[in-house]
Amino acid sequence: MKNQYQILKDRQHKEFNAFPLGAAFSQTQFTEMMAKWGLEPTDTDKILHVGAGCYIRKTDREAFHALVERLEKEKQDAIAADTTGEGFIKDMFLYELANHEYCITYDLEDTLDALCLTVDEINADKRLLRGLEKALSQYLKDSKNY
Repeated sequence: MKNQYQILKDRQHKEFNAFPLGAAFSQTQFTEMMAKWGLEPTDTDKILHVGAGCYIRKTDREAFHALVERLEKEKQDAIAADTTGEGFIKDMFLYELANHEYCITYDLEDTLDALCLTVDEINADKRLLRGLEKALSQYLKDSKNY
């Protein structure tokens, strides 16, 4: 069975990428981004910086915030629906453990950061703790096969 967290991430990634978000890390890229939106490079009053070199048009502000909030709610709803921690939650940890090469670092920090979780939050929620334990066990067992 395919990882349910990855299915959600892939779908959300595709949806996020369809949003009219621009990225610029040089003046040339900034000029190209603005031209794509039909703006002059001096029309900076018509755009918003949303972090990490990314921009949106001010006219897209509400839609952008609505998208980000909805995507986060979908993830939180999937976590809440996993009553045992052995479904979506385990898949979530399994995916991020692999994504952050836990088998090399044996450090959970990057995995937890990616999920916006703390050790205290995991210890306070039996489902999260069970999901992490199951994911660690499976991930380490599977990583020995490489």
